[in-house]
Amino acid sequence: MKRARVAYGGAIHEARPEQPADGIARIRLEDGRALAEDAVVWLPPFEPRTVIALGLNYADHARELAFNAQEEPLFFLKAPGALIGHRGQTRRPADATFMHYECELAVVIGRPARRVVRADAMQHVAGYTVANDYAIRDYLENWYRPNLRVKSRDTCTVVGPWLVDAADLGDPPALALRTLVNGKVTQQGNTGDLIFDIPFLIEYLSAFMTLSPGDVILTGTPEGVVDVKPGDEVVCEIEGIGSLVNTIVGDDVFGRA
Repeated sequence: MKRARVAYGGAIHEARPEQPADGIARIRLEDGRALAEDAVVWLPPFEPRTVIALGLNYADHARELAFNAQEEPLFFLKAPGALIGHRGQTRRPADATFMHYECELAVVIGRPARRVVRADAMQHVAGYTVANDYAIRDYLENWYRPNLRVKSRDTCTVVGPWLVDAADLGDPPALALRTLVNGKVTQQGNTGDLIFDIPFLIEYLSAFMTLSPGDVILTGTPEGVVDVKPGDEVVCEIEGIGSLVNTIVGDDVFGRA
């Protein structure tokens, strides 16, 4: 089952995809109203709590950035306020020289997890969504350790459009993903190629911190990142989940010089 969260008419609604009879994509609110996708404001499809992100979790991306494959996962935390929804706008500061997308499978926790063993880990997953976690490389302290103003900046992490139930996607899922910039495919990969897979990540994290419903784990991105500029439309797609659309804008949209 796919579901989304949208704002419409001064309220937040749960929505589901509407099968178009006329070729026009629509969503259906829980009260039965069918709306065009561009008639609503898309929110993250879950209410985010702790956002746990993972770097260099594909060997090809590690090589792309001139790093060896990791022997232990590289985690960092993000502020929930960094998250925006489908069709949102992400700011590229005027002084940035290299800003790129990161198409990622996002794992949403559905049950509290504390000291969970690998064999039981997937029982704690509510579902999955698509994430696009932007990075500004010249803002990093170095290419290995993400810092706060890169990874918790407003609008830097786009998620959605749908939260798909874990039971619908395999245990754990191996899904094709790709990114398109202005309609051109620039990144391709498969979540089955994660260095540290989802059961491992849940076991590892829950050994020292309790994972709670609404926590989300961003599992990393494969190789193929390119610089994006204001005006670019970036689409991140993951098989079985959907297409997450986002636009890059300049400082002027946010009233900043």
